[in-house]
Amino acid sequence: MVCASERRAHRYLLFMGILLLQLLKEPVMQTSLPPPAQRITVGRACRPVFTMSSRSGAKSFSPAACRTELLGLHREAEKQFRSALTHQEFVDTYLYLAKVYQRLDQPITALNVFKQGLDHFPAEVTLLTGIARIHEEMNNMISATEYYKEVLKQDNTHVEAIACIGSNNFYTDQPEIALRFYRRLLQMGVFNCQLYNNLGLCCVYAQQYDMTLSSFERALALVSSDEEQADIWYNLGHVAVGIGDLTLTYQCFKLALAFNNNHGEAYNNLAMLELRKGRIEQAKAFLQTAASLSPHMYEPHFNFAMLSDKVGDLQSSYMAAQKSEDAFPEHVDTQQILKNLRQHFATL
Repeated sequence: MVCASERRAHRYLLFMGILLLQLLKEPVMQTSLPPPAQRITVGRACRPVFTMSSRSGAKSFSPAACRTELLGLHREAEKQFRSALTHQEFVDTYLYLAKVYQRLDQPITALNVFKQGLDHFPAEVTLLTGIARIHEEMNNMISATEYYKEVLKQDNTHVEAIACIGSNNFYTDQPEIALRFYRRLLQMGVFNCQLYNNLGLCCVYAQQYDMTLSSFERALALVSSDEEQADIWYNLGHVAVGIGDLTLTYQCFKLALAFNNNHGEAYNNLAMLELRKGRIEQAKAFLQTAASLSPHMYEPHFNFAMLSDKVGDLQSSYMAAQKSEDAFPEHVDTQQILKNLRQHFATL
């Protein structure tokens, strides 16, 4: 028989758990959907934002664990959550313990925690989703997709899983399949700028041009920030490249920079357009800006290396080619430039 003090303690824990769930709410899942990178026109889309599925079930953790998590005392929070699991096991306790390990940059340990939770709560959607996210962050998209498919077997309306599988299909050059997943989201009532933007991109690469412009028009009507506006105009510029209208392409990339002056991909593509017009100095300036804004991209470095090589600046070409190789070691054209430059330097 449960005494009154124990009931009060349980109600207190339940209240604190629900309150702290709001304080420690997970960040909104984001998935990226750029077109395949190209040397001259680098594809990029804005990040679609999808609402995560709500987590159900009883919430009963140690308030001390949640407070230490808020204060950044991760090791102390780990002890508290471990202690809570020894008293009674709840799905959310496993979720928060895994979150602690993620903040400690220990994804493998976090995966083990999720799998321990699955041993006690088989086919729990939130645990499967957590495993899929970690695999996605570790760039293990094959495993991430498999777990997202498991999520859909349990909940076929899970928005995040549908979006991520669609994104992975797009990355693996299957835009037609990705289009089916994004259309499914529309049928489910998801209605936002990011979704229409990605629909437009899928239609471009699936050669369903009748829906391309209408999707981008709806995306422009639903924008909520300048960054989204810039990304959509950038993608429209990419569409204009495909139809050969370079004047429209130039205007779209300029509009992208008007809304977001830190758009490295737009600078890179504008540089290529300026180069076609013979404006070498302007092209070099745009490429240098793109490289400084997006050092992780290989395209600005590669293009700058090619341009410098043509004008005879071999030292700058070699340095830019090395940066391109660091960003993309398997890029064949970069390897060829480096090989030619090294042979040339060896003969001096």
